[in-house]
Amino acid sequence: MSEGASSTVTARLYPHPSLPSPWPAEPPLADWLQDPAPPVIWSLAGHDSGGGAGLSADTRAAAAFGVHLCPVLAAVTAQNSQGVAAVFPLPADQVRAQLQALAQDLTPRVIKTGLLASVAAVQALCEIIDALRRDQTVLLVIDPVLGATAGGAAFCDEALLQAYREQLLPRCDLLTPNRREAERLLGLPPGSSDSPPALAAALRELGPRAICITGGDDSSAPAQRELALDWIDVQAPDHQAQGWLALPRLPSRHHHGTGCSFASSAAAALARGFALADALVLAKMATWSALRAGHAAGAGAGPVRAAPGFIADPSAMPVLSFGAEPLNAGTVERWRHVLEAATKVQPLEMGLYAITEDPRRLPALAEAGYAQLQLRIKSRPGLSEAALRQAIAAAVDGLNSHPHATLWINDHWQLALQAGARALHMGQEDWSALAADQRQQILDSGALLGLSSHSLWELARARSIAPHYIACGPVWATVTKDMPWRPQGLDNLAWWVRMAGRPVVAIGGITEAERVTATRRAGAASACLVRALDQADAAHWRTAWKAGGAET
Repeated sequence: MSEGASSTVTARLYPHPSLPSPWPAEPPLADWLQDPAPPVIWSLAGHDSGGGAGLSADTRAAAAFGVHLCPVLAAVTAQNSQGVAAVFPLPADQVRAQLQALAQDLTPRVIKTGLLASVAAVQALCEIIDALRRDQTVLLVIDPVLGATAGGAAFCDEALLQAYREQLLPRCDLLTPNRREAERLLGLPPGSSDSPPALAAALRELGPRAICITGGDDSSAPAQRELALDWIDVQAPDHQAQGWLALPRLPSRHHHGTGCSFASSAAAALARGFALADALVLAKMATWSALRAGHAAGAGAGPVRAAPGFIADPSAMPVLSFGAEPLNAGTVERWRHVLEAATKVQPLEMGLYAITEDPRRLPALAEAGYAQLQLRIKSRPGLSEAALRQAIAAAVDGLNSHPHATLWINDHWQLALQAGARALHMGQEDWSALAADQRQQILDSGALLGLSSHSLWELARARSIAPHYIACGPVWATVTKDMPWRPQGLDNLAWWVRMAGRPVVAIGGITEAERVTATRRAGAASACLVRALDQADAAHWRTAWKAGGAET
């Protein structure tokens, strides 16, 4: 039996990273909370005497991810649920002593900052992170706590703002301000006309590789009254992602500590090896679930309550827009439908999915019983549009007498629709490259649409279109495409099936009967065969597919 295709599939609650991380690859864990050597993160932040925000919230969020958080005190606050009465920054030598002690024994993968309260704390942090980075990768997540939502004592003066701009942001990997914090960092007045995408672009000029402007506290626009929208802008060497990250707005008044929980969740996800955009998806999930579980403590806003169950809750899986697409009524309605249907999707049996670049082969594959057929002709030098048009027309005409087989045309959507094709498969890069009116033309055409996904943020983005299916891959290593992605494995495939809210098609490295069986047992609606089509006949693969259904 091949590696990775066992006789049984145990669906893990936890996904594993889809891109290589700065740290050595580790076997996927069945339970983050049982990690015998959890990743270490530091949080340099303030103490909230009311137990809602600051290091209290950071500790709860880190525990939900099963990472070890070292709380480094930068300031003590006198506060309760109704406001902050006073802020007492720690002396610089006390901040520096804490950091130096940790550096000798508990070196971090990620450092997260919250309330810093003094330029001296900024300087101490910059000294230690520069020293650490000489020998290892240490990521820096900055939650710029510049004031309290509940009001009260001031947290940040102009000198500290300047230290953020000149010292912290150039060293920053991920910055997580709300709108007002973003405006203050940029020297803009409250309520400026700049959009979150514009604010994020301006902040990236100051150094951070990734920005997330959180919008849970902003319900001014019509779309934001129904959805909690965060704008993410990630420009990392191995992936780029921009868009609105959305979940339903929750009517809770107990929201104290949401910003701290979000940044600490992102830091914990990064420490577990997830890419920046994936870490933001996980942070959104964890914080939304924590807000939903918020509780009363005092007369004002109570704290949010982070817990590990978010990772397996389909209702916590967000959607992500393809860039700054308009938040019109149609888009919001589509997202609402996807988010509301997250736990109601019914399993769909699509059968085996055969992929070929030869249109002449399609009728024989349909005769052999393959229910899903894809014509995948990749653009290459010397391939003319006329030749493509002829191949697609031949594929559509050749399957007219096979009504029980669905023909999917890969990528060449305009030629496909002109030829009368009724089903399209597109990669996310191809969909992203389309203009807004082209996307709408496809959605309005009535054609079925399948989208590829390789990571958590691509899964969230595919969900935003409400496609007929979402492909998950590569499940195993494949030689048919040169891709940066790590193999998903059966554990990530099972997590996709649980969280996608759409039928999931398994693709990549499915070259043996045991793997076909295992993908169905993991819950996939279909398994894609490419090279495997030349290795055995259809009966062989159908038997393997049926075996997975019999053992489910």
